[in-house]
Amino acid sequence: MNMQRQFEPGSGHSDTDFWVFGYGSLMWRPGFDFAEQVPARLIGEHRALCVYSFDHRGTPEKPGLVLGLDRGGACRGIAFRVAADHRDATIAYLRAREQTTHVYREVMRSVWLEDDARRRVGALAYVVDRGHVQYAGRLTLAEQVRYVRQGHGRSGHNRDYVLSTVKSIEAQGFRDPKLHQLAELLRDDTPVRG
Repeated sequence: MNMQRQFEPGSGHSDTDFWVFGYGSLMWRPGFDFAEQVPARLIGEHRALCVYSFDHRGTPEKPGLVLGLDRGGACRGIAFRVAADHRDATIAYLRAREQTTHVYREVMRSVWLEDDARRRVGALAYVVDRGHVQYAGRLTLAEQVRYVRQGHGRSGHNRDYVLSTVKSIEAQGFRDPKLHQLAELLRDDTPVRG
């Protein structure tokens, strides 16, 4: 069963628990009540610093960069199980947080829980809309550094967002090579060529 479908408001069973997949700031600052968190892997999309941030970590005049799930590959993150009685409040919270500019598509994805049972569950996830004006695509490392260093929005400095995400990834016992390379340059503050 392939769970690569669009999320429908009110779909599913509001009387059952559901899962949310976090791959960026949701890993270190979920902001909603959850019953359980489990390391998880999503296959078919990868974590990428591919979204210009005009709100949380930048402005339209000085955009920052935030993560999105983009086509291809796989992504390790955290799956949060949300109790049925928190479902509606959690979805409302996530929409207010993640959908301020509608750069993400709210979808259900199949994720593999990396627990003893190795279960597969359907999880709510936010996937970048490649047709949106904020889709940055593949930027060079130098471009990423420039945007992240300049970015500051209502949720704070863009640099802090990247470093907190890397710290969360490391706490789970793995690395994201591209994000780790960027983090090293951000910690160093030396100019990047290219």
